[in-house]
Amino acid sequence: MSGHSKWAKVKHFKGAIDAKRGKIFSKLAKEITIAAKTAGGDPAMNPRLRMVLLKCRAANMPNDNIERAVKRGTGGEDGVSYEELTYEIYGPNGVAMLVELTTDNRNRTSQEIRSLLREHGCSLASAGSVTRLFHRKGQIVLPREAVNEDQLMEIALEAGAEDFKAEAEGFEIITTPGQFEAVHKAIEAKGLKPAMAGITELPTITVPLSDPHAVASVEKLIEALEDHDDVKEVYSNAEFPHA
Repeated sequence: MSGHSKWAKVKHFKGAIDAKRGKIFSKLAKEITIAAKTAGGDPAMNPRLRMVLLKCRAANMPNDNIERAVKRGTGGEDGVSYEELTYEIYGPNGVAMLVELTTDNRNRTSQEIRSLLREHGCSLASAGSVTRLFHRKGQIVLPREAVNEDQLMEIALEAGAEDFKAEAEGFEIITTPGQFEAVHKAIEAKGLKPAMAGITELPTITVPLSDPHAVASVEKLIEALEDHDDVKEVYSNAEFPHA
């Protein structure tokens, strides 16, 4: 749930793994298949596949599932053809959302997402109106107890990180998409395990939410979108009140 804080997102993902393990594995399998089809099934030669495998590791996805998805992507098994889409949405209370999807039927998915949005009183935004409110960045998050702040900052900045933020819960490292892998590898080479790592969409402008009804409306929409079988990621510029 990218509309929440990064720390809430970590907790949300871990909770979702237990509650919806099968659905999460299915979504990850789609990502693996597309990555393997695009640049082959060898993670050493396919940065996109390596990124997906990071998510698989965090979700404890079985190796058999991963191998089947790779084979589908490389032609070793019969499989469907997937298409990637990004929808721009203005949700409740003016919150902007980017929704990344993977589908084998564009028309069906479009109809289902439009219907879902109508149920929540919102609709698709015009092309470019939401993407301009986000920038694509690499993000690595580590809990405070996992590492010494000065040590982590030195590792990250020497490896090419763009920004380093220390917060009460832990540390956030921001990179350009191109430098993400180098910084991530430098951190893991020191035996440090991030709680979350990947390429994400970070908002340039946030929409603070304080009214409980507004918070609930936005959360319900994000949860409904995330529950859709074809939705890969939901990014939001909502700024939720601290728990």
